[in-house]
Amino acid sequence: TALQVFGNKYFGIKLPVVLGCAVQAVAPLIMIGQKFNFQTMYGAIIVAGLFVFLIGGAFSKLRFLFPPLVTGSLITVIGLSLIPVAFQNLGGGSTTAKDFGNMTNLMVGAFTVLLILAINVWGKGFLHSIAILVGLIAGTVLGGFLGLVSFQPVIEASWFHVPTPFYFGVPQFEWSSIVTMILISMTSMVESTGVFFALGDIVGRKIEADDLKRGYRAEGLAVMLGGLFNTFPYTTFSQNVGLVQLSGIKTRKPV
Repeated sequence: TALQVFGNKYFGIKLPVVLGCAVQAVAPLIMIGQKFNFQTMYGAIIVAGLFVFLIGGAFSKLRFLFPPLVTGSLITVIGLSLIPVAFQNLGGGSTTAKDFGNMTNLMVGAFTVLLILAINVWGKGFLHSIAILVGLIAGTVLGGFLGLVSFQPVIEASWFHVPTPFYFGVPQFEWSSIVTMILISMTSMVESTGVFFALGDIVGRKIEADDLKRGYRAEGLAVMLGGLFNTFPYTTFSQNVGLVQLSGIKTRKPV
């Protein structure tokens, strides 16, 4: 994320961009992990990241193939696919929990959403810009009073932790897994293209091919680092477009 936000002449699009784990990669990675192993899964992620890094320049020349109708439709489909996840979290997270969907969980979730909407509609100035932050903090505090939040794992955690590269072993490379992750990465690139253009419109900046190239390169590097440090591949979060629009914060510094 920092590389995308601040960037240089080689990496980063210099927009208020946030990277996170690509939801479209979850199901394919589960299948790869079940059929093969963790090493094969992370090997495919690393190669997919290298692929994105290398074709970033060429892919940026194809932006005419991805008008707002295409990129917007893809972002919408991904957003709609996340709705069940949001409702599951609203109910308490795990569907196997005894208290899943009880009134306490639903009340905390409804309180958080309504508070965010109220501040966004009637709040002024700085308060309006931090509506989501206020809602999250208030919801967490309310959940704590109701016994839904435990800070014990945070208290017990060390102040600093250095992740171990290749924790699950040396990556293994299997062609069908690699092809699968490359296709997923190309889907993520199309999504990122839409996010880049949407954020460009919001901040009043025209996005050129060189900007896209730097953005793709940073994303490819992030995916490779994800494979190196035992995480899922990263993509530009389309949710952040809504956050920037909702908060009105268009500068890169808060990110």
